[in-house]
Amino acid sequence: MKTRQKAAALKYDSVKDVAPKVIAKGQGSVADKIIELARKNNIPIQSDPGLVEILSRLDIDEAIPVELYKAVADILAFIYSANNRLRDMTKTP
Repeated sequence: MKTRQKAAALKYDSVKDVAPKVIAKGQGSVADKIIELARKNNIPIQSDPGLVEILSRLDIDEAIPVELYKAVADILAFIYSANNRLRDMTKTP
């Protein structure tokens, strides 16, 4: 039996939020839509099935628990790095 793809989206505003929070989650066609929207908006995607499984248990707009700070910090570092690389590639000489 094939497992359905799952996805979760996080948002973090360091001015307003204490911690990143789940803004979207789903499986199957909903997960596909989350991933499609991320790609259309040039939002980096990180694959971590274990983390997605945990994030899927949280409510929408719920801040991630302290136990997930390290895992999410790693993802945010990946995103910031990807954004910096993209910015560097699009700089005009």
